[in-house]
Amino acid sequence: MARYSSTRGQVKNLLFEEAVMMGLADDGGLLVPNEIPLIRNTLPEWRALSFTELSLEVMLLFTSGRIPRDELKKLIERSFDTFRHPEITPVKSVGQIHILELFHGPTFAFKDVALQFLGNLFEFFLKERNHPLRILGATSGDTGSAAIHGLHGKKGVDVFMLHPKGRVSPMQELQMTTVLDPNIHNLAIEGTFDDAQAIVKALFNDQEFKKNYYLGSVNSINWARILAQIVYYFYAWFQVANDESELVSFVVPTGNFGNVLAGYYAKCMGLPIDKLVIGTNENDILHRFFSKGEYHRAEIIETFSPSMDIQISSNFERYLFNLAGNSAEQLQLWMNNFERTGKLTIEGDLLNNAQNDFISARVDDEEIVETIRKFHLQTGYLLDPHTAVGVCAAEKTDIQTPVICLACAHPAKFGETVRKALGNEPELPDELALLDELETHCKTVPADAETIKKVILETLEAKSFLP
Repeated sequence: MARYSSTRGQVKNLLFEEAVMMGLADDGGLLVPNEIPLIRNTLPEWRALSFTELSLEVMLLFTSGRIPRDELKKLIERSFDTFRHPEITPVKSVGQIHILELFHGPTFAFKDVALQFLGNLFEFFLKERNHPLRILGATSGDTGSAAIHGLHGKKGVDVFMLHPKGRVSPMQELQMTTVLDPNIHNLAIEGTFDDAQAIVKALFNDQEFKKNYYLGSVNSINWARILAQIVYYFYAWFQVANDESELVSFVVPTGNFGNVLAGYYAKCMGLPIDKLVIGTNENDILHRFFSKGEYHRAEIIETFSPSMDIQISSNFERYLFNLAGNSAEQLQLWMNNFERTGKLTIEGDLLNNAQNDFISARVDDEEIVETIRKFHLQTGYLLDPHTAVGVCAAEKTDIQTPVICLACAHPAKFGETVRKALGNEPELPDELALLDELETHCKTVPADAETIKKVILETLEAKSFLP
């Protein structure tokens, strides 16, 4: 039976439900499976499965037997019935590369895959609990809208979503702030995404506040987010690999390390993956780590790929835990030092091991625009700026196996950057075109944890939801 423990070593042997509802571990660490199931011999049986059928088989390996198979099947099917493509996450062969399209969900971003599932998962678990759930999240753009669309109107759930004011695309902001359900509360903080993420961690580490007001997480610190994303690595591999031994490589544009981490776990499970390539923008802390062993905090740079404007990758702790040989003591030393100095440096065998797990490339704004332009000219396919980071990263690395690049968002969400590349903005899907006409609601607040706590309490009091 699957069990979960914290990277910091003080929370151990949780069941799946307990791990999902806890979100961030009570000791400040991230929850990880005690063991990774091996599936290599299962691959032939899974090849013919649909995306939802494959999701069921993968997730059953991690759910601790807490959800009956039939119930989990219904939950998964309900999670993906709003997607606009029958394959959910189709793979398209474009030129010399395969594009894994992850943007066919309600908000046109890859976060929908996990957050539609997580919203239904919360609802399922709350049926057996006599308390509400207050979701606290931070977003650099897409997590917020996907979480809001996965949780709006859910009984017993309130969502407090922090985004950095003026640092998400106009379309991303509208996708969040036009949702007016009484359980959705958008907070624009006067700071960066890293500030928002730090506030969320600070409030989750306030154990009295967390427990008294039933805080839950939709950020990728929640294990269920990673679990749902593991599935599409398997699904894509089946679309590209000709037999059960063929290796493929994945290129992943990433800022917070959650998306590529799901690929790493898929590889640990036995999926035949050759290279996992990390594409970063100019906020290149992950590239600096995997190229030089330097995980050193820097100032955030605003770029054309704003969802990746991150200098502290919250999911990175899960990988560091593995790199440390699953030693909570070593991990704690690293994180304490990083929190104190803003620097974590590795070398020698540790760096070699990390470079065997991942390779990376840095892509600047000029390269993003040029990649969108060139790729469209050569293939007719339009990339969003984040996916362009991945395609450019693939071009910068020497990969000998078939390449699958994760397409993270619909290009229409980033019309201004597309216009820089092509001279005109892409046509908006109807769902996005209508957003300009809708009423919005959002509160601007300082980037301060105590202020955010006060806003949450005042909001709940006004709704008479205080326990």
